[in-house]
Amino acid sequence: MPFVVAVLLASVCFGTTGAAQALGPDADPLSIGAARILIGGGALALVAWLMAWRRRRAVGAVGAGSTAGRVLGGRPRHPLSVAFAIAIGAAGVLAYQPAFFAGTASNGVAVGTVVALGSAPVITGALDWALRRRFPGRRWLVATAVATTGVAVLAAATDPSQASSNPLGIAASVAAGASYAVYTLAAKHLLDRGWSPTGSMGALFGTAAVASLPILLLTDAAWLATGPGLAMALWLGLVATTLAYTLFGAGLAGLAPAVVSTLTLAEPLTASLLGVLVLGETLAAGSVLGLAILGVGILVLASSGCRWSNVRSRAWTSSSSPGSGSAPTPGTTSSPSSKSRGTAPIR
Repeated sequence: MPFVVAVLLASVCFGTTGAAQALGPDADPLSIGAARILIGGGALALVAWLMAWRRRRAVGAVGAGSTAGRVLGGRPRHPLSVAFAIAIGAAGVLAYQPAFFAGTASNGVAVGTVVALGSAPVITGALDWALRRRFPGRRWLVATAVATTGVAVLAAATDPSQASSNPLGIAASVAAGASYAVYTLAAKHLLDRGWSPTGSMGALFGTAAVASLPILLLTDAAWLATGPGLAMALWLGLVATTLAYTLFGAGLAGLAPAVVSTLTLAEPLTASLLGVLVLGETLAAGSVLGLAILGVGILVLASSGCRWSNVRSRAWTSSSSPGSGSAPTPGTTSSPSSKSRGTAPIR
């Protein structure tokens, strides 16, 4: 249960993104995303290094690789190398936001968010099954279907004007869901090799932070020089990224990737509640219905006991399958606050 709680708390942090953007200054979403990854990813890498340094002092000299999380041995059966896992995971972190924004710009926040959020758990579960031979389980399938339906109802009620869809925009949203799945599975691979949760997330997001610096410099970052802009960047970086992914990594260490993905669908629920409680927005009847359906899906999964993933790299069999896996879902939500600002929330 602590793993489930960690993922749900991470989702609450993710869900503050829309409200933080609504309270902050208008800025280019690409610039906001780059600043968020730079601050949050850099802080995650620093936290990982400090924890590894303290561990070295407590246990003795360990080796150079421990600054990001050391391999404790015994579980290197996955074909991906550590360097490749970090590289592809960081690429997934960087690719997620522009792909998400492209989808919402083409088809609107409602359609773009539903496709991105809805595809991420499915893609994560499918990839995890293909790479690790670990079926997420029937309960996960039911919970994901119910929760995704809730997201669809919620998004449609939030932005009913978007009725048509552009195939390229749909492809971009699916690419966002795939990007999320890629960096989730990359982090899980590092965990399976003995890395710490903080070390694995610090490695991925620290690498992405370095790559995001040129992106930030190429955008109009004047908003960062203002008090509200800096406050927004720090919140998105330190709370919605550093703290959120520290909790996310802790949950991922004990749950199947597919389980984590569906549990993070609690993010749009959080975003909608903050829109009402903090921004003074009102929810249509359809939005309330969507939130209720979404909540039921999450409860179905969370109440199942979500078998911990101590099977790790073991081949899946009917007796070792996680009875209710759930996958990490994109942290972008279509909260009313994001829509009203004309930008989509950044996970």
